[in-house]
Amino acid sequence: MGEITQVNPKEDYDIKSDPNYIPCLDKGFVRLVEVMGDDSSIVQSARVSYGKGTKSVRADRALIFYLMQHRHTTPFEMVEFKFHCKMPIFVARQWIRHRTANVNEMSGRYSIMEDVFWIPETEDLRKQSVTNRQGSSEEEAVAIPEAKEIQKSFQEDQKRLYEEYQHYLKVGVAREVARANLPLSIYTEWYWKIDLHNLLHFLSLRLDAHAQKEIRVFAEAMAHFVKQYCPIAWEAFEEHVLHTTTLSHSEAELLSKALKEKGLWPEIEEKRLNQLKKEEASDVRIQRELSDLRRRLKL
Repeated sequence: MGEITQVNPKEDYDIKSDPNYIPCLDKGFVRLVEVMGDDSSIVQSARVSYGKGTKSVRADRALIFYLMQHRHTTPFEMVEFKFHCKMPIFVARQWIRHRTANVNEMSGRYSIMEDVFWIPETEDLRKQSVTNRQGSSEEEAVAIPEAKEIQKSFQEDQKRLYEEYQHYLKVGVAREVARANLPLSIYTEWYWKIDLHNLLHFLSLRLDAHAQKEIRVFAEAMAHFVKQYCPIAWEAFEEHVLHTTTLSHSEAELLSKALKEKGLWPEIEEKRLNQLKKEEASDVRIQRELSDLRRRLKL
């Protein structure tokens, strides 16, 4: 409990053979390097206020669900994940907007950038969404003949720009200057360490259907490791964050009014009660959950 699990103690081996390596896109990956803590660390932290540690799996699960539901975030910060990731720079620039992690990225000032570029598949050449100004349409891609031409153009431009980059270096241009003409499709790498609370926030945004597909695949890879090391926290996250929705004040008022007019609360209460009994919830939890539901529905 609270110990550091060094998943990959050696660095001098083919990481593709690592069981904690998940390929992403054409040449990228997410690799789990270290984990500190697990579900029991969350429970231990939450109970420290009155000097008690783990009780039972059932009690631990109930506590973690309660913490997640009521946004008591500090205990989740006691678990940390460290990842080694490789992604195109255009993905990295979206990723780095999440400023709650510790990051150390490969430097184009100190190192020569690798000749590794993201080449889109034809189905990845999606058309602009007509309803979302900043997104693409995942249902409609550019027609195959045009897509193949674009794919070829990507490769030709990448080859030309990398050759020019090499030429700049050969004639003495500093690495920090020569790199400036490389495209956003070139790959970069970093080590990324983050606590579970902020990782789950990252995943809530980047697993969403509105997130760009090319960053979602990295989020899905990291989610795999969260499920593996913190299965109860992940289950609570799915229940109370990932698959939930939020109503505005006016929307909640409309729903409340309709429920009152139709007299539907008794039916809803009974069905929710049956759900909780099926989960073997305690009487205290049942009372609290039904009271919270009534409050949220403004009844």
